[in-house]
Amino acid sequence: MTVIDIPAAADPTRMNRERGARLRTAMAGQGVDALILLGNNAVTYATGASWPLGDSGLAHVDRPVAVVVADDPLPHLFMPFREGTSAQSPLPADHVHPPVYLEFDEGVRNFAAVLADLVPGGARVAVDEVTGAMRGARKALFPGGPPVDAALVLTAAKMIKTPDELACIRTALRITERAMADIAGSLAPGMRQIDLSAAFVRRAYEHGALANVLDPIWQVMPDSRAAGVWTTHGDLALPLLTTERELARGDVLWTDVSINYAGYCSDFGRTWIVGQDPNPRQRAQFTKWWDIHTAVKDVLRAGATAADLTRAAVAANGGSKPWLPHFYLGHGMGTDPAEMPFVGTDLGEEFDAQLVLEAGMVLVLEPVVWEDGTGGYRSEEVLVIEEEGWTALTDYSYAPYGD
Repeated sequence: MTVIDIPAAADPTRMNRERGARLRTAMAGQGVDALILLGNNAVTYATGASWPLGDSGLAHVDRPVAVVVADDPLPHLFMPFREGTSAQSPLPADHVHPPVYLEFDEGVRNFAAVLADLVPGGARVAVDEVTGAMRGARKALFPGGPPVDAALVLTAAKMIKTPDELACIRTALRITERAMADIAGSLAPGMRQIDLSAAFVRRAYEHGALANVLDPIWQVMPDSRAAGVWTTHGDLALPLLTTERELARGDVLWTDVSINYAGYCSDFGRTWIVGQDPNPRQRAQFTKWWDIHTAVKDVLRAGATAADLTRAAVAANGGSKPWLPHFYLGHGMGTDPAEMPFVGTDLGEEFDAQLVLEAGMVLVLEPVVWEDGTGGYRSEEVLVIEEEGWTALTDYSYAPYGD
C-alpha cells in the first residue's frame, strides 16, 4: 500500500514547479493555449505569489493578474505593490510586470497590447473572470475567438494535491487549531460572539496565519424549530452573522473558521457548549454523528465515488441525509476554502455517481445531526484520500463531547 509522504514543511520551488506541470497538463486536456487569471486564489496557484486581500474596496481593482502560456514553463505575473504588502514573487524579472487595471478601458487597452506579445495569434484562451471593460474590448483581447471558461482547467489541476500542498494545508490547520484551543479555554457565559472573533483572529495571526479567510462563526443553535432561524426552503439556517450577543450558559455553538497560510486554507468546525457539559441527549447526538462519520470513512478510499459516501452516510442515519440541504456532506479544500470534490450537493445523485475519488484529493467531511429539542451536533474533519483509505490532517479533540 502506498501512503502519501507529506513533508514537515513545503518546498516552495518544487511546489510551484509541480503545480505548473499540473496546470499545463490540464490546459492540454482542455485544448487551451493560454490562461488569463484574475481570481486571487487562481493567481496564487498559478504563480506562487501570495496576495492576501485585506481591503474589499480594492479587491477587484488593485489585484494581481496571471497569464499562463502553454509553451512557456513559467507564468507571467502582473503584480501590484502597495505600502505594507508582504507579497513576494518567485518568478524571474522578465515574467513579472507592472499592474494592470482591468476594470478600466485604458487598463484593458494596455493589457491587450502586452498580451499580443505573450500569446500567439489565434490561440484558444480561457479566463476565470471577465470585467465589463474586458467584455467591451473582447476582440482586441481575444483575436482568436471568444474565451472559454478556465474553471475546467483549474478544477482538473487543483483536484489532486501535491505533497507540498498537503504540507501547507496541514500547517494552516495546525495554526487554526492552536488558535481555537486558546479560545476554547476562555469560553464562558457573558462573552460576546464578536469578542471570540477578535481573539481568534489575533491568535491566528500570532501563530502564523497570513489572512483571515472566513469571518469566524460562533452560531448559537436553536433547540427547537419554533426558536430557530430557517431558510425559505425550510432548512436550518447556517451560517448566521456574528453579533454582539452575549453567550449564555448552555448555549450550543457551531463553530466554523478558516485562515490562509502560504496561499492555502484551513477549515475548522466543532460543536461547543457554553459553561457546562453535554447532557445525555446531547451525548447521544454526538454518538450518532460519530457513527455517521465512521461509516463514511469506512468506504473512503481512491476509486470510491461520491455516491458511495452519501449512501453510507444516509444508511448510518436511518435513511435520511445527515447534512444541511443547502450545503453538502463534504467538500475539497486548497487555495479555496471549498473547492472540488463536492459530495452530496444539489447537483444530484448522478453527479455523485460519476465523481470518482483519487489519491491525493483532500476532503472535508461535515455531517450534521439535529433534532427538535437540542442544539444538534456538527464537526468538520479534514482528510487526504489514500489508495487504501485516508489520512487525517485534522488533529483536534471533540471536547466537551469526547477526546
